[in-house]
Amino acid sequence: MKTPRTTRFSISMPEDIVKQLDAMIKSKGYDNRSQAVADMVRHQLVEHKAKQSNEEIAGNITLVYDHHKPNLQNMLTEIQHDFGNIIIATIHVHLDHHNCMEVLSVRGKSQKVQNLSNKLIALKGVKHGALTVTTTGKDFQKH
Repeated sequence: MKTPRTTRFSISMPEDIVKQLDAMIKSKGYDNRSQAVADMVRHQLVEHKAKQSNEEIAGNITLVYDHHKPNLQNMLTEIQHDFGNIIIATIHVHLDHHNCMEVLSVRGKSQKVQNLSNKLIALKGVKHGALTVTTTGKDFQKH
């Protein structure tokens, strides 16, 4: 695979933000500002793409719910069966006597992934839910 060309450009920002950026770079172990800024830009591009297009994305849907809520487990399973073609893995964890966490790894068109996430999170008895999106890796060259 061919290494992509690097383009140099400058960024101007307030000094206090640069100090905070440098502290973050150090705490996260980046070698330099360019590496950190490139990662932040990639993150925003992935988020933007997931919301603005209907291209393929990957991600995780995390749910925390009360497993004692009547019929909730059945509804969760039924919805997941309806979207079985985009769910690639699941993990179910018992957090305590009443609360479970379920993580669904998903891959598919962004609108379908969003639709699944919305349906699951909106179920009565789901205490918290979140969709975290990422790239399938095809969008970015090796850096």
